[in-house]
Amino acid sequence: MAIYLDGSKIAVRGPITFSNVVELTQQGIGLIDSHCQVVDLNEVTEVDSSAVSMLLEWLRLAKMRKLDLHFVNLPENLNSLLKLYGLSGIILPAA
Repeated sequence: MAIYLDGSKIAVRGPITFSNVVELTQQGIGLIDSHCQVVDLNEVTEVDSSAVSMLLEWLRLAKMRKLDLHFVNLPENLNSLLKLYGLSGIILPAA
């Protein structure tokens, strides 16, 4: 698992699960700024419901910093969780 800068995007690699979500959330918080407002989830290999809480925390932080945070390449199982929790209108993929 890793979060790293890929140009002007924040890329997430590996699983996002209860066992690592706190660490990943904190790493991401350190990278969200005016130069990095896109999160690429293309390399995410596994998710559980904790991934949803991580994305919501990042959105909350971005809003506090007056930034527009966008997500790209959401895994299908994460999209399913967002729909299940009624959050597909809040966590929008980038156009």
